[in-house]
Amino acid sequence: MIRLIFLYLTLASLAPAQETLFRQVADTKTDTHVEATALFSGPSLGGYHPVRVFIANNQNIPHTVRLNFKDSTNYNESLSSSSSFSFVAPPNRSVTTDILVPLAPQNGTVNYHNLEARLSGTMGSSQNTSSSPFSVDHPAVLLSDTLYTPNGSALDSEVSSRGGHSRYSGAIEFSTKFNPKQLPDDWRAFSGFDTIILTDDDWSEVPPGPRNAIISWLRLGGQIIIFSTSNPSPASLGIPADASFGEALVKSIGTDLKLNPKKTVDLTNKRAVKTRLKAVTNDFSSVWPLQDAFGEKSFNYILFVIILIAFGILVGPVNLFVFAKSGHRHRLFVTTPLISLGTSLILIALIILQDGFGGDGTRLVLMEVRPDGQQNAAFIHQEQFSRTGVMTSPSFTVDASALVVPVPIASSRWARLTDGYDSSGAYDIQPSDGKLYASGGWFQSRSEQGQLVTAVVPTRGRIEATARPGTLISTFDFPIETLLYKDASGQWHRADNIVKGNRIKLSPIDPTMVLPILTQNRKLFTERSRDFLRRIEDRKDHFIAFTDEAPAIETHPGIDWKTTTVITGPIAR
Repeated sequence: MIRLIFLYLTLASLAPAQETLFRQVADTKTDTHVEATALFSGPSLGGYHPVRVFIANNQNIPHTVRLNFKDSTNYNESLSSSSSFSFVAPPNRSVTTDILVPLAPQNGTVNYHNLEARLSGTMGSSQNTSSSPFSVDHPAVLLSDTLYTPNGSALDSEVSSRGGHSRYSGAIEFSTKFNPKQLPDDWRAFSGFDTIILTDDDWSEVPPGPRNAIISWLRLGGQIIIFSTSNPSPASLGIPADASFGEALVKSIGTDLKLNPKKTVDLTNKRAVKTRLKAVTNDFSSVWPLQDAFGEKSFNYILFVIILIAFGILVGPVNLFVFAKSGHRHRLFVTTPLISLGTSLILIALIILQDGFGGDGTRLVLMEVRPDGQQNAAFIHQEQFSRTGVMTSPSFTVDASALVVPVPIASSRWARLTDGYDSSGAYDIQPSDGKLYASGGWFQSRSEQGQLVTAVVPTRGRIEATARPGTLISTFDFPIETLLYKDASGQWHRADNIVKGNRIKLSPIDPTMVLPILTQNRKLFTERSRDFLRRIEDRKDHFIAFTDEAPAIETHPGIDWKTTTVITGPIAR
């Protein structure tokens, strides 16, 4: 029996870091086939699941392949996300394409995925279903297969001993595996994970594209832990010393690559920033400043009751004794539908007059601008809440490289996604050509909804040092109300009413005057964003700026958004 257990654990540790979803052979003679491989051993609980599609067309005719995905997370599959992807392989050509499969939203009621995949087209058909359990209380971890082989079982046992459980009350897994040589080059593929753990040798094997993607994910708040026998610095590995909202750690390890299970689990659990999934499921449904600022929407019951009473009188006695009195009962076939139609039109008109078209929303944006290292990019966390009236279309397009997640909000008659078991919705996302096409339950008519948007966008905007000491200059295309700057010596400075191209004259201020400003703006955000702000507020030679006129990541164009933005970053020199 002991030998069988040992054999099982050994086979489990040798399981591939990638999962083959399909391998459909269209022609055995020419080995014409299509293969879809998940680049991680399982999906994260939210974000995207990266899949690599390889089509070997060794025939003289073109082939088309279509992949349809549906992911669900709630106990009755009522929360879901669907997507589809099409591919064309020319005659006698092989095609390799990486895709991002959107994963369903999570409201914290059940912690598992049920990902269905279907293959169709000229190369045949097939289907695959996979489930993946997670714990909201445990960070989502990516672990390289180099470290998983000698440590996977011990780490799983340590997590299970702390009370992590899956959908069926079984032990939860500590991590998802990956092969450093086979990683996607889009940061969104890592967006559902909190921590990436690998060795320095693994890091050296990561191709340049995926490495840049991981650094973008790190700047957005990820945690990367590199184990090494030589204990190098992050900078020597090409990892920025200033990781923005994230955290980069280098830890020692023996040549046997054995990890201390307790210390490793503690390292991922005891972070300065709340995990992504816990923030999504908890931060917005209790006390959310954006939702609280909207207040409760009233409903004019009396007017609608009066109309319904009037309808009852008209369609009943008035209709029977006036419009279609005795001897003319056949008129009921005309008058009854007309009265019903007229009442319906009146109700629709009242709803439109009361709620209007489109809706109103508020956005809070936390933006880290990095002009250094030739990045010229902005790393954005955007919280947004909206209340809609009559929506002509719930669909919208996001032009940026972004992750848009619906969040469960406080229960009300208008809330569509809450932390209750009865929440439902199809939040469909279709990534294509660097954009997102969204449809389904995102912005329904006469509803309240919240989203968390994470994005990386290119920008030339920055705060630059000038040749004149004590002055800066802004290249942002929008005005800035207030700017706080902490110089290399630790002295705080302030400037107000900043416009593009004009010199910024700084005035030294006491730290006691800075704290109220930072605290006031920090309170606007949810807890995880507050954690991000605390991490970056003390950096020297960095600025923190506040404005109501900066552009945000645009979602639904029918919403009239009001935006407040906090911008931070190093001074460009």
